[in-house]
Amino acid sequence: MTERLKVPPTKSALLSLKRQVIFLEQGHGMLERKRELITRLVYQRLKQYRQLRSETRKALQDAYHWLGISNMRMGNYMLGQAALGLQPALEVNILPRSSIGVEYPSVTVEQLQLQPVGLMWTDASFDEARIRLVRLSKLLAQLGESETALRRFLSEQRKTQKRVNALKYNVIPRYRTTIEYIESTLSEEDRNTQFQIRVLRQQRSK
Repeated sequence: MTERLKVPPTKSALLSLKRQVIFLEQGHGMLERKRELITRLVYQRLKQYRQLRSETRKALQDAYHWLGISNMRMGNYMLGQAALGLQPALEVNILPRSSIGVEYPSVTVEQLQLQPVGLMWTDASFDEARIRLVRLSKLLAQLGESETALRRFLSEQRKTQKRVNALKYNVIPRYRTTIEYIESTLSEEDRNTQFQIRVLRQQRSK
């Protein structure tokens, strides 16, 4: 049996509880719609995340393939020397973004022109490796945004589901049980009052 609220069985308490139940049911409906929207966004983000993860895995293999070729042709020392002093090839901006009350970082990546390097002791594979590492870095930034957003949407979905369940299976039933109890109590009191009035009238008539 659902536990009742600890309130006195009065008419004022009954009216107050009825108003609160209406408010709670409206809140439950809004939370249900929010949960459905978040669930839809989770599926969209999950599809995007899986696609980005697949592209990133391929880009990672490609970049390390060309980096390995460059390392074999130039040697580890010369490869390190050629990379010294190179300017960043990407400009990354991270801004806060919000959707349905869920905040997550929005990452924008702008690719800059690759800085040229000297021809001495360098190989064409070095440029190929740089191009693929830049592409990999862009994908990793996008993957990071997608994964963070997905994790936060999932967390908010779980919180919203808990609130929906709490209202549906705990809070609202307690209010309804209390309302039924107060109505029953007031009805019983009203019947007793009516009975006493009839008894008094019969006594007077006699």
